[in-house]
Amino acid sequence: MAHVVIIGGGFAGVWSAAGAALARRNAGADLRITLIAPDEHLVLRPRLYEPEPDLARVDLGRILAPISVDHRRARVSTIDTARRVVVAGGEEIAYDRLVLAAGSALVRPRDLPGAERLFDIDTLEGARRLTARLRGRKDCSVVVVGAGFVGLEAATELAARGRVLLVDRSPVIAQPLGPGPREAIEAALDGLGVERRLGTSVAEAGDRHAVLSDGTRVEADAVVWAAGMRSSGLTRQISDRLDHLGRVPVDRWLRALPEVFAAGDTAAAAFDAGHTVMQACQHATPLGKVAGYNAAADLLGVPPRDFTPGPYVTCLDLGAAGAVFTRGWDRRVMASGPEGKEIKRRINQAIHPPVDDAEKILAAADRVYIALPFFPRDEETAA
Repeated sequence: MAHVVIIGGGFAGVWSAAGAALARRNAGADLRITLIAPDEHLVLRPRLYEPEPDLARVDLGRILAPISVDHRRARVSTIDTARRVVVAGGEEIAYDRLVLAAGSALVRPRDLPGAERLFDIDTLEGARRLTARLRGRKDCSVVVVGAGFVGLEAATELAARGRVLLVDRSPVIAQPLGPGPREAIEAALDGLGVERRLGTSVAEAGDRHAVLSDGTRVEADAVVWAAGMRSSGLTRQISDRLDHLGRVPVDRWLRALPEVFAAGDTAAAAFDAGHTVMQACQHATPLGKVAGYNAAADLLGVPPRDFTPGPYVTCLDLGAAGAVFTRGWDRRVMASGPEGKEIKRRINQAIHPPVDDAEKILAAADRVYIALPFFPRDEETAA
C-alpha cells in the first residue's frame, strides 16, 4: 500500500494529514498516512501569549484517529530523499510521498551573556516556564526583546501584571508590520504604560535584571526573547536553495521535489505575483490542506489542487487596549480597540480544528480559501 508521511504536528502538519485523508476519500482508494511528531498535542502557537498556555493545545488523537491517520511519536533526524526514507527516533520509515511541515523556531542569541536565562513564548514549554516565573507576583517587571507581532502581543498582555519595557533594534515600533497599524499600536502602548527603548538591544540577561546595549541596567523578573524566526533545519536536507528564512522553494502545487511537498513555515510558497506566504497559521493551515491533498493525489490519480489562499489580513492582540485588525499587504486598519478585540477572539476560536468527527474534519480540510471579516461579499466564497 502506498504511504504518505508527514513530518510535523503543528497547523501545517495536522492539516496536511487531513488533506491527504480527504484525497484518499475522494479517490475511494487505500492509502496509508502517517504523521510523525514527538508530542501528543497540537499546540495553538499563536495563543501562547495568553495567561493560561495549557489551554492552547488540542489532543492530536482527536483529530488524527477519526480520519484514520497514524501518529508516530518521534522526532525526525534525517530525510534521505534518494532512498525515500526518514529516520525518526532511530528507526527508518519509508515513504512514497513526503510532506515536510516541521515548522519554525525562535532564533535564539548565541553569544548573549545569560542567554540561558531568557524566557520565550515560542513553545508550550517556554510559555509554561514564563507563567510559572510570574505566577503570584504583583507589580512584576518584564523586559520584552522584539517589537514585532509576537513581542507586541506578549508586552501588551504582560502590561496587566506590572512594568513592561519593550526593546527593539529598529528605530520604529512594529517595523515588520509597516506604517499602516503603527499609530494604533503606539496609542495602545501609551495607554497601557508600556515603555519603549528603540534602536537598542539587550547585552546581558541577568538573574533579575537586563543590561541594555547602551549600558543601562534594568531590573526585571523576566527577560522575554521574541526576536526572529527561522524554518526547521530539516529544510537543508531537502534543498540547498533556501530563502532568507530557511524555507524550501515550492511550485503552485507545493511540490519541492518529485516525491516531496512542503507546507507551513518550511515552504517558500508564492501568495500572489508580488508576495510570499508569511510564517503564520493563516497561511500554514491552507498550505497544509493543499500539500497533504496533493501528496496523496499524486499517488491516487486525483487531479492536484493549486494553492489559493484567502486574502491576507492581520489581527494583533493589544491586551487591555483591544486589538488592531488590518486588511491587505499594505495593512490598512479596519478595526481597533474593542471591535478589533472581538475579531481577535473569533479568530482565536476559529483556529481550533474540529475534533472527534471525521466529516467535520474532512469538510474543513476541503475549505482552502477562507475570507476573514471586512472583505466584500463576493470574495467570501470557499474554494
